Amino acid sequence: MQKIYLAGPLFCKSEKEYNLALAHLLEDAGYSVFLPQRDGYEAAKLQGESETEKAKMIFNKDISEIINSDIFFMVLDGRVPDEGACVELGFAYANKKRCYGIKSDVRSLELGMDLNPLIAGCFKKIFYNADGDAMFEEMKMFLAGQML
Repeated sequence: MQKIYLAGPLFCKSEKEYNLALAHLLEDAGYSVFLPQRDGYEAAKLQGESETEKAKMIFNKDISEIINSDIFFMVLDGRVPDEGACVELGFAYANKKRCYGIKSDVRSLELGMDLNPLIAGCFKKIFYNADGDAMFEEMKMFLAGQML
């Protein structure tokens, strides 16, 4: 079974719920998914560790999981893509992982801008759709038709 590392913002309830729904969609398509908020460490939940120790634990776990994945998947929503996820993307791309993105946030598109070329250039495919439900349906059809 191919393993996906799923990156993206995970700092509020709605972001976490969206990430979890996306993880379930990918798992239902037959992939094993590492979702940092569910399967890794969250700084806010680590007790008794210094900030430096927390950062090192999170960094080492996430980098290890990227190395052990076959595919990197990133949620690009937000005013700008999450900076931590961008670092993860760069690491995944440099380690020859197949990279995919998902973007339903229209703020940058409405201004006539999109992704920085150094971010966009890492992706094999980016799924765009302002309707999140429709995007999930498009992804289901894509996943049913081919392997990532």
